[in-house]
Amino acid sequence: MRFFNRTGLTVLPLLLGLLFFAASLTPSLIPRDWLVQGVLGGLVMALGYLIGRVMAGLWWLMNLPRFKGRSARIFYFTVATPVLIVLMLSLIQAPGWQNGIRSRMGMDLADSGHTIQMMLVALAVFTVLVVAGFMLNMAFDYLRQRLDRFMPRRTANIAGFLLTVFVVVIVTRDGVLDMVIAKLDKSVTVAQNLFDTAPPPPAGTDIAGGKGSLIDWGAMGQPGRDYVTTGPDAAAISEFTGREAMQPIRVYAGLAQADTPEQRARIAFAELQRLGGFERKVLIVALPTGTGWLDPGAVDSVEYMHGGDIATVAVQYSYLQSPLALILETRSGLDQARALISTIHGYWKTLPKDSRPRLYIHGLSLGAWSSMYGTGLFALLDDPIDGAFWVGPPFPSQMWNGINAERDPDSPYVRPTIGDGRLVRFASHTDDAGGPDGWGEMRLVYLQYSSDPIVFYEPASLFRAPAWMLEAAASDVSPDLRFMPVVTQFQLAVDMALANSAPAGHGHAYYGADYVGPWAAVTNPENWTAADSARLKTHCGDGFGKGCRN
Repeated sequence: MRFFNRTGLTVLPLLLGLLFFAASLTPSLIPRDWLVQGVLGGLVMALGYLIGRVMAGLWWLMNLPRFKGRSARIFYFTVATPVLIVLMLSLIQAPGWQNGIRSRMGMDLADSGHTIQMMLVALAVFTVLVVAGFMLNMAFDYLRQRLDRFMPRRTANIAGFLLTVFVVVIVTRDGVLDMVIAKLDKSVTVAQNLFDTAPPPPAGTDIAGGKGSLIDWGAMGQPGRDYVTTGPDAAAISEFTGREAMQPIRVYAGLAQADTPEQRARIAFAELQRLGGFERKVLIVALPTGTGWLDPGAVDSVEYMHGGDIATVAVQYSYLQSPLALILETRSGLDQARALISTIHGYWKTLPKDSRPRLYIHGLSLGAWSSMYGTGLFALLDDPIDGAFWVGPPFPSQMWNGINAERDPDSPYVRPTIGDGRLVRFASHTDDAGGPDGWGEMRLVYLQYSSDPIVFYEPASLFRAPAWMLEAAASDVSPDLRFMPVVTQFQLAVDMALANSAPAGHGHAYYGADYVGPWAAVTNPENWTAADSARLKTHCGDGFGKGCRN
């Protein structure tokens, strides 16, 4: 028996695939149901099998020694036994591992792991991927054999490989991918209810998109209309605080408002001026998520704190969900953030310092990434802003990475301490940024949950454990989480896809109650106490994506 067989399923690659499958059963940041686990398991099993085939192929090409006969059987048995033991133990413990995460997040425990169904799904996915791999191999063999008639064999092999890759890329990019993007673009555009499908505009003159507004109500899109027409009014704020209150100002320009980021920024700025936004005590420039959504819990809570004497301006830059917008429209959010922040800040710094509003930057998820990029050196150094509050910053964020690199080495990676805390602080579901005292001139706060894969995904986890994995597990992270090269990368990628499925206060599901403490620390509202924050947390704590009880 040979160590490697070029035409059949080889033993060692299959064992490596089974080991990858067993590793995929271990917990990661977000709990997985049996269907998702089956797909993940089949994918990494196929990947492990592919890696094993490549390694075996290299062994064969180098003509290294091969086991034969009885020695081969003993070798295979010796290698297979521990792999199968690990697989059996992982299958037995998998339901408990997933329930361990659910328990830490306050979720209902799963009664069954549906092990048989999960394994069938994994086998189906593995089979489909292996068959697809063999078909690609057949295409490569066909091409190189045809080319072999016209060029040297080595050249034919290289040309055949490049042609195969080229065909796959063209079919995927210009066929399947374009079709998927077109369907997504159509579906999300319809969901925006633009122009003819928009509801009637408001009749009032004191609302963006209403009578006399510079904002086109039909171009605003559904997320923008929801944003400007909901939230607490003066009466609701007054009832909560027991003091007189003002009607908050909300300005929103949709992506369809104008062709360029600069044009949309100028229109939003002009509307903010029309409504008197620069005459309020607090002004917030907010960047929405990919679809244009702004978390009502984030905006409602800060409006309560300041008695409605506040204005918020936002501009949409995409219709796609944040992960797709990050991949397919990388520049759109960055360019819009730079245009909006520079426009607002450029005018704001010309106003008298003793009468202009305090200026803050805010963003959630992709909005945080974009607004951090848009908060350039001029906003930080040339008559700087008063502060910023960024929530769930995606892992590629340069500013977040740079600040995190300066953390106190004795502080946890998921909840770092930066210097003496006078410039930057971090908050989580268990810490609220330490209140309004002890700050310098500018206040920057990051809210990030320790179980948020959008924040803590690490591209290098393909071959290296992320820094946070080397520390004691946070309160909502499983202590059974283990690093496995390649597999951990795919587990975290699946976690990102499931990030918003976590219960409020975990994963990427940020919610109103956890915004209260950081907003109080950043904006230091007048006549506001810790008891007020506690009441507001209860008032705004109904869950992810929900505003306060107005």
